[in-house]
Amino acid sequence: MTEMIGSLASLTERFGDINREFNCCDTTFRVHATGIRADTAVTAARDTAESLEAQLDAFDEASAVSRLNREFEVVNEHVARIVRRGLEYKDQTESVFDIHQGRAEQELKTFLRGDNETLPTEFDTGSVRVSGSQISTDVELDLNGLAKGYIVDRASEALGGLGRRGFVSGGGDMSPPTGPVAIESPYGDDTPLKILDTQWSVATSGGYRRSRNGTDHIYDSTTASLGSRHESVTVVARRDCMEADALATTLAALPLDEARELAAEWDGLEALIIHDGVFHTTARFDTHVLDS
Repeated sequence: MTEMIGSLASLTERFGDINREFNCCDTTFRVHATGIRADTAVTAARDTAESLEAQLDAFDEASAVSRLNREFEVVNEHVARIVRRGLEYKDQTESVFDIHQGRAEQELKTFLRGDNETLPTEFDTGSVRVSGSQISTDVELDLNGLAKGYIVDRASEALGGLGRRGFVSGGGDMSPPTGPVAIESPYGDDTPLKILDTQWSVATSGGYRRSRNGTDHIYDSTTASLGSRHESVTVVARRDCMEADALATTLAALPLDEARELAAEWDGLEALIIHDGVFHTTARFDTHVLDS
């Protein structure tokens, strides 16, 4: 009997269906894997996520991002990749998505945490240079609109392997799911807005997730405005979760007409914007919705 139980445990590990949750990036990460050595793959995904969080957490004084914002120079391959993508999105969104706002982001996040009563009133300009893995800047950077998506992407890569599949989800950001997933309602009820069935990465943003006294974590430095302009924005992106993360944040910061225009023009992107209770979708968003 002991041998049979041991054999069953070994078989479950090798050909398992594993779900695991852990805290990362101030939210709950969920990792799911099925197939050969699923348990080992899930552990590798968690290790990857936690290692990257330690390097990218702007509120951890030992992290590479904190050192960059303190010393204005750091060598780190992951930070360099994120900065390059951030500069790309700054150009493509005409600075609505702007990684140069590290000081404002710090002020906003400490307000949301209840650690101070001051909201940012000014936004910075500056320059950033990237050469290989070296980043130099003359202004503090805000990489939060990309870091969680990047961690999801890298953790999802750690799940890969012959005879195995899975996905990673963290606080509204998700690598391509292996089955139907629900879009959470921003109204506090249990009824999902939509059920997605997609092979693209997913990200959802909105003020309902993190807010205090009517202020949330979304901002637009081009207009010096604070707060999401919509109840919820869900993006599916062909490229990766980092792109979905960045564009969900950008669309949440824009007025409705501008958000709809940007979403419609962005290649490899479909979006659902909930504004004043009305659902606005791009032309092919429903091709990613179950039974549409």
